[in-house]
Amino acid sequence: MPDLFLELFSEEIPARMQRRAAEDLKKLVTDALVERGFLYEGAKAFATPRRLTLNVVGLPVKGQDVREERKGPRVGAPDAAVQGFLKSAGLTSLDQAKIEKDPKKGEFYVALIERPGRPTEEVLAEIIPQIVKTFPWPKSMRWGAASREPGSLRWVRPLQSIVCTFGPETEEPVVVPVQIDGLAAGDVTYGHRFMAPGAIKVRRFDDYAPALERAKVVLDADRRKDIILHDARDLAFAQGLELVEDEGLLEEVAGLVEWPVVLMGSFEEAFLAIPPEVIRATIRANQKCFVLRDPKTGGLANKFLLTSNLVAKDGGKTIVGGNERVVRARLSDAKFFWETDQKVRLEERLEKLKTIVFHEQIGTQYQRVERIAALARELAPIAGAEPAQAERAARLAKADLVTEMVGEFPELQGLMGRYYASIQKEPASVSAAIEDHYKPLGPSDRVPTDPVSVAVALADKIDTLVAFWVIDEKPTGSKDPYALRRAALGVIRLVLENNLRMTLGENFSLAISNLQDPQNPGEFVVHRSGSQTPPGQYPAVSGSHKSLRAAGDVAASVVPDLLSFFADRLKVYLRDQGARHDLIDAVFALEGQDDLLMIVRRVEALGRFLDTEDGKNLLAGFRRAANILRIEEKKDGRAYDAAPNRSLIQERGQPEEQVLLQVLEDASSQARDYVKREDFEGAMRALAALRPAVDTFFDKVTVNAEDSELRENRLRLLNALRDATRTVADFSRIEG
Repeated sequence: MPDLFLELFSEEIPARMQRRAAEDLKKLVTDALVERGFLYEGAKAFATPRRLTLNVVGLPVKGQDVREERKGPRVGAPDAAVQGFLKSAGLTSLDQAKIEKDPKKGEFYVALIERPGRPTEEVLAEIIPQIVKTFPWPKSMRWGAASREPGSLRWVRPLQSIVCTFGPETEEPVVVPVQIDGLAAGDVTYGHRFMAPGAIKVRRFDDYAPALERAKVVLDADRRKDIILHDARDLAFAQGLELVEDEGLLEEVAGLVEWPVVLMGSFEEAFLAIPPEVIRATIRANQKCFVLRDPKTGGLANKFLLTSNLVAKDGGKTIVGGNERVVRARLSDAKFFWETDQKVRLEERLEKLKTIVFHEQIGTQYQRVERIAALARELAPIAGAEPAQAERAARLAKADLVTEMVGEFPELQGLMGRYYASIQKEPASVSAAIEDHYKPLGPSDRVPTDPVSVAVALADKIDTLVAFWVIDEKPTGSKDPYALRRAALGVIRLVLENNLRMTLGENFSLAISNLQDPQNPGEFVVHRSGSQTPPGQYPAVSGSHKSLRAAGDVAASVVPDLLSFFADRLKVYLRDQGARHDLIDAVFALEGQDDLLMIVRRVEALGRFLDTEDGKNLLAGFRRAANILRIEEKKDGRAYDAAPNRSLIQERGQPEEQVLLQVLEDASSQARDYVKREDFEGAMRALAALRPAVDTFFDKVTVNAEDSELRENRLRLLNALRDATRTVADFSRIEG
């Protein structure tokens, strides 16, 4: 079957856009084909710094013939209806239609429409220009004289040529007549910009890929990555060094070159006095180069690897020399920043934080530091930290934001603070907390374990969450511009992975109180939206702002909503760990459940219990009781939530309900005692004792007895069963 070969050749495609663009091209073309009934066997897309390429194999020569019957108006219908039918069916007169009879509706016209399948190349010539003109580049441009015309082509960089051929491998393929803003498709592409810039005539993809290789272009990005990685490892090994691997940098560099050539450069050993992370950031950010490690010392070596886009006649000496000069200049700047920053203590930098706005309604970084320090001191005992150290670490945690080094390399925030804190002889836990308070940044990031780090990290994330909740800036749908979901997941991981006992609601309320103006209790120190207050001066705003009310009112509305948000995040976290979301709902439904560690332990115990026969049968008994209660309470318009009448059961009840009452009282009492001792397994075992009595009760006792007094008391007994299970979870939330 024929194949489609398409190449869109342009001046440049930024590395960060290439892989996504290739996938977009494949999806857009294949989706358009499938929508029109053209199925295919396979498709693959490629990208280099100058081209997007698509190969779709196994396409039919033409689309399927269409034969359909279209029902028209009744015989004798108004002329307007008849004319509309003829036009829609492509008929010139009613003689071309047939008449069919319907026993109920009478005679009506029917058109038999037959359309031969369209040639595939005709369809391709129609869909490819549409796709190119509406291609979803993150950024695009217009160029040349045509750019003055409305609706002219936009592309990431000027589109220079199009290759589009179609045909079976046994025949000469045809050039699909694609026309886009005066640019016509052909069968000519171009090789490497410098080493083989001449035109290359191509017929199909199987000829194209080897022709490009001969013209010094490696089409497959993954193969370019593999070449760079292996050559880099080999060069490092030859010098007795190790490559510091960097997947993100490797992906980027592979998108910068069509013919990768790895070369080694060096810099003066004196620069190794700079922190290794700074050296790596400098060389990576400015020159897109890899650094090397000395396996004997574990530290960085004074050499780096660059990736050239050509084979130089001088073996790369000029290219290496140019890169060395730039690296030397950049490292000189970094060394200057490093030495200059050390002359000012971190606490002396705090005043500058007053000029850095964190959020226009929440305040400056300085105000945040004040709140985080106060909250970290309160959280320190929970994490097992010394309160004074937690407060000290929190006060210094953001100071490196105003250092020269972090100004140049924002990704080093926290890390540089740790270095500077160590130099000024801060305690090791304080220095570590300055770096670690941002963690964890994602699901795979390390969770701090040092108590001071944990306290400050919790304080930072809780303050952020509470502040944005107070000003009603919460995540919506897929939008989360302030990474609040990540902050909540960070709190969850910090608590669970460090086995911390912490009540969320209480600490949310504490964080809310920290947002108040100490001189005006009940008012919040935030920036009134739209005011002209100078930076760093944030007046107290009270009830005049719709989302800023008295502290008690704010806590009453914010805390439950934030707890609900945490419940959703906890579900995501535990689901990834293999837990059932409905069990989390069942535990969270109980009042006062905001101790994450206890929630998880209760969920785990509940899951294990429901996996047993006793658990499954008790759940079935609960559901039967709950269904009966729901039906009868709805019918009677009242709740049967009073305690059952023990005397009535003893005097007139059946033996089975007498046994159930006694077992219920014993099991409920024991389960409550176990829960108080936080022995959830024990609570489940106590509830398991209900199973035989519940089974026998439903087998032998008629709940809806004719005696209204007995009926009411038995419904109360079922309610007691429902209440007993709530000592551990809300069984009504359990699915399955």
